[in-house]
Amino acid sequence: MKRGLIAATGVAAMLVTVAACGSGDDDEKTGADGFKGETLTVWAMDGSTPDGWTKDVKAAFEKKTGAKLKLEVQQWNGIQQKVTTALSESDPPDVIEIGNTQTPAYAQTGGLAELTDLKESVGADWADSLNKSAVYDGKQYAAPWYAANRVVLYNKKIWAEAGIKDTPKTRTEFFQDLNAIQKKTDAEPIYLPGQNWYFFDGLTIGTGADLVKKEGDKWVSNLADPKVAKAMDIYKQYQSFSKAPKDKDEATPQQAEVFAKGKTGAFIGMGWEAATAIKANPKIEKDIGYFTIPGETADKPEGVFLGGSNLAVAAGSKKQELAKEFLKIALSDTYEGQLAKEGGVIPNKESLQSQLKGNAAAEAAAPAVAGGGTTPLIPEWAPVENAPNPIKAYMTAVLKGKSPTDAARSVEDEMNKRLSQEQ
Repeated sequence: MKRGLIAATGVAAMLVTVAACGSGDDDEKTGADGFKGETLTVWAMDGSTPDGWTKDVKAAFEKKTGAKLKLEVQQWNGIQQKVTTALSESDPPDVIEIGNTQTPAYAQTGGLAELTDLKESVGADWADSLNKSAVYDGKQYAAPWYAANRVVLYNKKIWAEAGIKDTPKTRTEFFQDLNAIQKKTDAEPIYLPGQNWYFFDGLTIGTGADLVKKEGDKWVSNLADPKVAKAMDIYKQYQSFSKAPKDKDEATPQQAEVFAKGKTGAFIGMGWEAATAIKANPKIEKDIGYFTIPGETADKPEGVFLGGSNLAVAAGSKKQELAKEFLKIALSDTYEGQLAKEGGVIPNKESLQSQLKGNAAAEAAAPAVAGGGTTPLIPEWAPVENAPNPIKAYMTAVLKGKSPTDAARSVEDEMNKRLSQEQ
């Protein structure tokens, strides 16, 4: 997704630590009616706040603080520019949901308030893989809220026809299963187009690869690294079991709609894509299963890209104490757990993953979170993914026969050009 950059001109406002205990003015301020007459404005994205969660958090916040909560749901279309503009104004929304990979860009330009004290008070056990995106230049500028990652969605009927009795626990077993489907059925073993870029990003996380490297004071392409080539080789092995085009991504056509036809053994996607398949073919619902993308060994799932959202406080907010009171409630185990249960999203603490029980897709996604990651967490990354994404071109080139080294060289200039663009 596109990542907006902030045109904020102010310097991040200093936060006032809210004491968790003790006496005095701070203690009085944070009690019931301590913020009476004030209204906290929170921007959340469409689909992020389930009705039950919203109702309960609002009630808890207003009871604790005496203030009112104004939750404004934002639409995805045009949100980057809207947030950019809001954070540069004198009266921004107080708390904003931002994409996890967007956080560094907003933090770099002073749009976000530092939240180190919040991390110390309520975030000691936030999952490291989720919290990394909330940290910039060694400082906490947001709080991890929730995440989602890819799983394998498979057709149980086709797998049974191939004589497969259990889901694979290692990558080798997965390849063996795909081979069995290829030999024993007339189904396409897996639908994997050549440019499923976020799956590939997960593979690079699994191999420990870095997509960029620092040369002097500039970030440049690192696609020629052998670890990137290793990830691409794994991708190529998967893609060899697919008839999908090598020069298209998973949205062209929508892979879930291809899967819905009932002639595909599996695809790698987000859990919610099952609903897309079911809408296209309601009869397939009974045949859909999910499992964690297996890694090289059974004890460690494949690396995955963790898409998700952080909650941040605008540096220009005049209600930062109140904003942090909201975050303490929203991020508490009670309401973070409720969000996971109602929304089916991955919570920010491993201890809360039990709330996903009964949600098959989320249960399949959870084991990979600890070893997951994101795209490079640098403000300069945003232009790289703008269409046409040069990494997608690299993937297609390798799948069509170029060596990983030559393919990397063919897109290196474009990668470096984008990484050097003014933010």
